Amino acid sequence: MSKVLIVGGGAAGMLASIFAARNGHEVHVYEKNEKLGKKLYITGKGRCNLTNACDMDTLFASVRTNSRFLYSAFYGFTNQDAMAFFEDEGLKIKTERGDRVFPLSDKSADVLDTLRRSMRRAGVEVHLNTEVRDLLITDGQAKGLLLADQTRVDGDAVMVATGGLSYPVTGSTGDGYRFAKEAGHKVTDCIPSLTPFNIREDFVKELQGLSLKNVELRIYNGKKEVSREFGEMMFTHFGITGPLVLTASSYVGALAAKQELRAVLDLKPALSEEQLDQRILREFDANQNKSFKNVIGSLFPAKLTPVMIALGDIEPDKKVHDISREERQGFVKLTKSLPMTVTGLRDYKEAIITKGGVAVKEINPSTMESKYVKGLYFIGEVLDLDAVTGGFNLQIAWSTAYAAGNAV
Repeated sequence: MSKVLIVGGGAAGMLASIFAARNGHEVHVYEKNEKLGKKLYITGKGRCNLTNACDMDTLFASVRTNSRFLYSAFYGFTNQDAMAFFEDEGLKIKTERGDRVFPLSDKSADVLDTLRRSMRRAGVEVHLNTEVRDLLITDGQAKGLLLADQTRVDGDAVMVATGGLSYPVTGSTGDGYRFAKEAGHKVTDCIPSLTPFNIREDFVKELQGLSLKNVELRIYNGKKEVSREFGEMMFTHFGITGPLVLTASSYVGALAAKQELRAVLDLKPALSEEQLDQRILREFDANQNKSFKNVIGSLFPAKLTPVMIALGDIEPDKKVHDISREERQGFVKLTKSLPMTVTGLRDYKEAIITKGGVAVKEINPSTMESKYVKGLYFIGEVLDLDAVTGGFNLQIAWSTAYAAGNAV
């Protein structure tokens, strides 16, 4: 039996501790917060999208960085295995649109309770309010931990499950990156990911709180299209957010962190320009003596209508029978390609995950063990792995944790 020390009591740290303990090891989890799983508690707006029930091809395609590294881990502990684990441990789950898997109760607390119960049953010892200062490494072998109060803890293996830099209020302050560098590992450049966009145009403030469904957002770097996403989004006082925006950020985040990008919002992607023009023309024919402002509202949510009128070239009080074909088609183009300027990303306080981390070429993909330090493992968000929204990032945590928990 080995003594396994896990730094970080988040999703990856908790699951790794369960499987390491089930394999007969003495397992200790060191968490700097007053409770386990603070970030897991707030994921999915407090509902905890714990994985995605898609097929394996979709699972791999949803990973944005270093998906090939995850081949062994994903097949070793699949999304189906993750669901089975939670169900076997007593958690009732459900699958929603987009194959997103949630606890049936819609409460992330139930996911945390399930993990904590499993840890107790497996005999894991948890040390809360305990910050790790350094890893103890001798002659290329992990030997233990040095705590913030200068206590030395000896062990046979160390797992770093400290998360990234996102949501620093939950304790994700980049400690794992420092540990990795001090152990001789490269840490790739880190930026916030799955994060809202800042938008320059003032009209977004007028639309604050407005949610739109079934719209399409295209992002351009000059003339080159770098992202195209369909789905839901919301306007905020600073810009735009929502599922399609967060997913877009995983594709353009590195660009948006360095330069401004052009965004184009298609408010009616189900219709071609010709079809939308015909629809507007039908509205005009049925209301020939009414003002433009009183007819066009049928196309948009009430909050959006005055903004679209202000951005267009048609006078609000102009009678629709006086509107020219060119004016009408100009408004069609505005509706199909509402222009915005992305001036940057929101910071780590609002980012769901961190893009970048411990270089995976220096990690054994089957075990998550360092190629440089024997008995040292890196799991979860601390690694240079990230995916789009939909439960995929938590699946990365579960799969890498399982690999390490069984390999130690």
